[in-house]
Amino acid sequence: MHILHLDSGREMRGGQWQVLRLLDGLRRENVVCTLLSPRGSPLWERARGLHLDVRPLGIWAIHRLARQADLVHAHDAHSHTLAAVATSGTPLIVSRRVAFPIRSRWKYRHAKRYAAVSQFIKGVLMQGGVPEAKISVIYDGVPLGGISAGGETIVAPASDDPLKGVALALEATRRAGVDLLLSRDLEADLGGAGLFLYLTHSEGLGSAILMAMAAGVPVIASNVGGIPEIVRHRENGWLTENEPEPIAAAIRELLSDRPLALGLAARAQQTVTEKFSLEQMIHNTMHVYRQVLAC
Repeated sequence: MHILHLDSGREMRGGQWQVLRLLDGLRRENVVCTLLSPRGSPLWERARGLHLDVRPLGIWAIHRLARQADLVHAHDAHSHTLAAVATSGTPLIVSRRVAFPIRSRWKYRHAKRYAAVSQFIKGVLMQGGVPEAKISVIYDGVPLGGISAGGETIVAPASDDPLKGVALALEATRRAGVDLLLSRDLEADLGGAGLFLYLTHSEGLGSAILMAMAAGVPVIASNVGGIPEIVRHRENGWLTENEPEPIAAAIRELLSDRPLALGLAARAQQTVTEKFSLEQMIHNTMHVYRQVLAC
């Protein structure tokens, strides 16, 4: 099996981490993969560091290499557009992570299958006119046991996206009387974390939440989008409305009640093991590949 992967991202966000981990896992399954990515992007550099086959993304490269592949897998909206234009005859699979409504019905007619990152995103696709039979839900997967948390720092992802709630996190931690570390390297910073904030106004799933859960860090997250498919309130994490005072109250409660916080963290790790492991993500993706090729 030879898969041509497309990702146009110029930042190393959750989607790019999933692409990198998928490619590395598929290599262990003896699947031949070629990645087209912007030259010099963080994903390009990390893929090269793992000795994966990565080449510059471009419409002519897609057109040429798609004819040599069994499947094309587009991992973001722009590469979906490029694939819809440049591929012909090779089956196309598109990963959908974002919660925005579908705007171009034209390009959504071109894929054989959509890999939705959550049941919530599956619903967004169906509302946009994609038939349910063409949608498979493939949850993100994260490595288990890679990070062992044990610090006291309150960590939230740094982001320039106004929908991602950085201002809300800063205001909530100010009201709670604690400092906040805005992290651009969660793999490094989760090791010193005692609490993880993930506040957003729009979210397909939230792979950063899964990283924190796998590391044993108690999570406070917005009750929006696909996040409730990961976080169950007061069972394996804390769901909150997007207002500073309820978030501040949740911070104060989890910092003052360590048995509660540690219990949430332990059950969160179990959730990741049971449902959101890297192995499960790779297995479910392979299953979709085989289904499409069998059609």
